[in-house]
Amino acid sequence: MATDNIQVREAKDSDLNNVMAVEKEAFGSEEEANLVSNLLEDKSAEPVISLLAFKKNEALGHILFTKATIDGNTSSPLVYILAPLAVKPKHQRQGIGGMLINEGLKKLKAIGAEMVFVLGHESYYPKYGFKQNAARMGFSPTYPIPEEHADAWMIYPLSSGSIDEFKGRVVCADAMNKPEHWRE
Repeated sequence: MATDNIQVREAKDSDLNNVMAVEKEAFGSEEEANLVSNLLEDKSAEPVISLLAFKKNEALGHILFTKATIDGNTSSPLVYILAPLAVKPKHQRQGIGGMLINEGLKKLKAIGAEMVFVLGHESYYPKYGFKQNAARMGFSPTYPIPEEHADAWMIYPLSSGSIDEFKGRVVCADAMNKPEHWRE
């Protein structure tokens, strides 16, 4: 398998250049890199889970999970938003994104997170257990999503029962709380 020599570890402050390089190359623009940079400095996003995938000394992929809340619940469960997931183009379709997702979900479960949300590719994330159309389950996104993209708003339940216990609008970290970040 292509992921044999890949290591995934938590990103440190000293990894910022690697994180930015992966984001820029994966998305072909500064937009996601700027979002990641802003989220990493955003107190409302903490505690973040930021993971890098390496092969030898080259950073190939990055994933970021930031804290969110569920509006209207006095004791919101610990919930996260996955955004973004980036893998350098020449290393895509090799399982690196999946490694990052699985490692992130494992770390989130270990800290007691109950749900993870993503606005992402409708055929990719369900392969890793994400359930489409979280709004239909009672979790509306921070900003409205057009009906034709409703399935792109997904949830991954990390604990049983929390989906039935809580409902409401998912409120993301301040740096992501802008309509332009909510387009699939």
